[in-house]
Amino acid sequence: MLLKYLLEKEFKQFIRNSFLPRMVVMMPIVMMFILPWAANQEVKDIKLNVVDHSNSTYSRRLVDKVSSSGRFILTGISPTYNKALKDVEKGDADIILEIPEDFEKELINSGKTNVGLSANSVNGTKGMLGSSYLSTILADYAGELQTYRMGDSKIMPTDSYSFRVVPLYKFNPGLDYKIFMVPAIMVTLITLLAGFLPALNIVSEKENGTIEQINVTPVSKPIFILAKLIPYWLVGFFVLTLCITMAYLVYGLVPAGSLLTIYFFASIYILVVSGMGLVISNYSDTMQQAMFVMFFFMLILILMSGLFTPISSMPDWAQLITNLNPLKYFIHVMRHIYLKGSTLPELTTQLFALCGFAVVLSGWAVISYRKTN
Repeated sequence: MLLKYLLEKEFKQFIRNSFLPRMVVMMPIVMMFILPWAANQEVKDIKLNVVDHSNSTYSRRLVDKVSSSGRFILTGISPTYNKALKDVEKGDADIILEIPEDFEKELINSGKTNVGLSANSVNGTKGMLGSSYLSTILADYAGELQTYRMGDSKIMPTDSYSFRVVPLYKFNPGLDYKIFMVPAIMVTLITLLAGFLPALNIVSEKENGTIEQINVTPVSKPIFILAKLIPYWLVGFFVLTLCITMAYLVYGLVPAGSLLTIYFFASIYILVVSGMGLVISNYSDTMQQAMFVMFFFMLILILMSGLFTPISSMPDWAQLITNLNPLKYFIHVMRHIYLKGSTLPELTTQLFALCGFAVVLSGWAVISYRKTN
């Protein structure tokens, strides 16, 4: 009975707040509309400057092929490399393609030649991917020239071998980065809302003085913490449902696996982040302190969760730290269920890890709550 009245109090406090219900609805909607488009590591519209010392038919065909690829924007053709380099320094070019003077002659005589690529690597990802895209186009152009020289003959020279590679992309055939990001953004939204709201709950009662009224009642610490967890557990389910609906309506994204498996893991994960929020709230004296501490942990957890960069690309010491990050496990679960259709037996490692986090943090929230009579 005490739990019933405590839950009634929590829900009334939440509904009477004019800001929190609106934030719980609007934040997922806005972030699901914007973040999948903004958090995109695909590199497009790379500004290209060409230094064409050859001015031949072959070099012009190469420039046309690069320009029509859809990855590059031809910003200019410079007479010298130094002039093109100044454009890079001013930000008017990202990559320089330098074609030598004997480009056409060497291609006709030997079938081989050299070209120069210079990439602005202030943005390392853009420089690396831009160079990779351009190298692929150059290799494709070389293959076209070889076919042209042989008159489309099926007989290859005895000293030359060629392979035709046909890639098959599993789970995300269109290589759409948004499909990869949307499930992880859902986890981030649940983490922010189901983590920050409990973190501000108990400490707000401390500031308002209502916690003293609870402390003089016969309510036990486990019942009190449970009454704090259940409302935000339901809030987390609401946010997840809203995100799944928007992923379908806006991006046409439907999980390849079971929705029940998603909700099962979410029920455990929400307890994890809500428990962490309550632990921080128990140790904080003011709402400002709770917000800063929660923001500190959230920033680290999100950046080291694999949301933007693969965990396998991190240093070994950083990969060890990510084993203590619950976001890592739930993001893995969401991406694998959405894209690969993974089932519960295939996700046992993540299940045990999240259950462990839930037990530890929820238990810590109960122990750290200081009830004084």
